[in-house]
Amino acid sequence: MSFRLLAVRPEPGLSATLDKARTGGAAITGLPLSAIRPLAWDCPDPAGIDGLLIGSANAILHGGPHLARLAAKPVFAVGEATAAAARAAGLSVAMTGSGGLQGVLDAIAPPRHLLRIAGEEHVPLVPPAGVTFAEVIAYRSAPLPLDPAAPLLGSGEALVLLHSAATASHFAAECDRLGLARARITLAALGPRIAAAAGEGWAGVHTAARPDEGTLLQLAFDLCDEARSIPPIPPRQP
Repeated sequence: MSFRLLAVRPEPGLSATLDKARTGGAAITGLPLSAIRPLAWDCPDPAGIDGLLIGSANAILHGGPHLARLAAKPVFAVGEATAAAARAAGLSVAMTGSGGLQGVLDAIAPPRHLLRIAGEEHVPLVPPAGVTFAEVIAYRSAPLPLDPAAPLLGSGEALVLLHSAATASHFAAECDRLGLARARITLAALGPRIAAAAGEGWAGVHTAARPDEGTLLQLAFDLCDEARSIPPIPPRQP
């Protein structure tokens, strides 16, 4: 089936998604349905912190002045985009995951006490034995209205990429507000919790097998019946 592919995540992640999809040969439109806003947070005593647990590049990009106090702490990053943001900010990356932040946390050797710098919407984590973490909220996602002139309103079927539960819920509400037929829209979600937040009534709801960008885009390509694949991320040079 031929879909109009639409990504609705906030910047700067939106541009990264568009670039990756277009590198794979896809025609895709970006329409941010939220904007990231920094929040003030109190930094615990750095002396008691053994590392930073980071689940999004936004924690680095919007972390604010406290990050300077934590510059000597190793970063345990959810994925390569988050790790790249940490390196660009002058931080040292100790571990880069590929399948969600819980997997990163599970792989950290004890004993260790971490600081999780997170957004207002974040996935609960269960630390393994001997590993603990404190949590601060450094940013939030502010919803934006869906543009009535968006390509989504044209003829044909749309395939929408969903990267967060808050965006999924907001997108569903905006479609209802504008009278868009859910039955003409297919969703591709980064994870089951995100898919569930969108509710029911869609033409189809699909979930990436792994919670990473490459897997989500490959899912979208497969749904579009396109003989494309996501180019692998080249290894980082030492």
